[in-house]
Amino acid sequence: MSEHRAVIASARRVVVKIGSSSLTGADGHLNEAALTDLANVLATARLDGREIVLVTSGSIAAGIGPLGLPARPQDLATAQATASVGQGMLIAAYSRAFAAHGLRVGQVLLTADDMMRRAHYGNAHRALDRLLELGVVPIVNENDTVATDEIRFGDNDRLAALVATVVRAHALVLLTDVDALYTAAPDTPGATRIARVMGPADLEGIDISRRGHVLGTGGMITKLEAAAIATSSGVDVVLTSAAQAASALAGESVGTYFVSTGKRNGSRLTWLAHAARTTGQLVLDEGAMRAVQGGKASLLAAGVSAVRGEFEAGDPVELHGPDGQLIGRGLAAFAAHEIPAMLGLSTARLRAELGEHYARPLVHIDDLVLHR
Repeated sequence: MSEHRAVIASARRVVVKIGSSSLTGADGHLNEAALTDLANVLATARLDGREIVLVTSGSIAAGIGPLGLPARPQDLATAQATASVGQGMLIAAYSRAFAAHGLRVGQVLLTADDMMRRAHYGNAHRALDRLLELGVVPIVNENDTVATDEIRFGDNDRLAALVATVVRAHALVLLTDVDALYTAAPDTPGATRIARVMGPADLEGIDISRRGHVLGTGGMITKLEAAAIATSSGVDVVLTSAAQAASALAGESVGTYFVSTGKRNGSRLTWLAHAARTTGQLVLDEGAMRAVQGGKASLLAAGVSAVRGEFEAGDPVELHGPDGQLIGRGLAAFAAHEIPAMLGLSTARLRAELGEHYARPLVHIDDLVLHR
């Protein structure tokens, strides 16, 4: 076992994501044998003292067959109805499979909105932590029944990465219908498995354009995006097939291993960096941009040239340089309508002209994350 893979084998808290294509047959029915096989692997890990969070797709796919639909629904209302039928079947199957090992599961349904709003993010963190403390295996899925086009994750890969940051997992295992990331589509002549990814440079020239299984919503692109979110937050990632789940958890050399590149931030900054929905922008001048990118300064009104959008104090906003480049994100200390009168003014002038309340940064350094 390599030094890197040993991190996976020793990871105490692990998030595992399973895709629709691994849980359903071509007819749209839930494949309970495949689900049970996965539950057996995860139950063994849980009984060995590891904390497991399962992020599962499959609610819509599981409802296709029972409703007699010819394919995955494309309109939102039918997708919501199909998810409503399929979700009950899915969680019941998991409950039976884990109960065979004396384990309980808890259903946690999330929407993108739950990851984008700070209070909801904190609630998800507390609920998942408490379930783990109680010895329960949380089963997380996107709440397709109430999700709208505007607040959907689009694929559970990104949801899994965000859940991994919420619970401060040590590892994330992405299970899909291919056994690893390859230099091209696996059936392409000459394609070879990529065993380890140390950073973005290792992915240059890799063909990831082919979409995944017809019953799923994602492809390799979404998995690489999920890996980037997790590794930048200090979480190691393994991408492999469901058949290799036990080997991946044991730290064996299967699939593709993504080495973490960042440090574990507090949940608030992780939320801000990866999950927060922004509705406004602050445009910085050259001096403010350099100061903020130096990582040692708050954003002062004197260095802001424009404000865009509508937001309230405490809302997440994007920080842009004078040429429009994204610099980072931060929590605004003032509402959008308050800021125009503050632009370009020093702290002393803000105090003298607007009052003591305004003599503070637009974005404090503790509420700011840089774009990488």
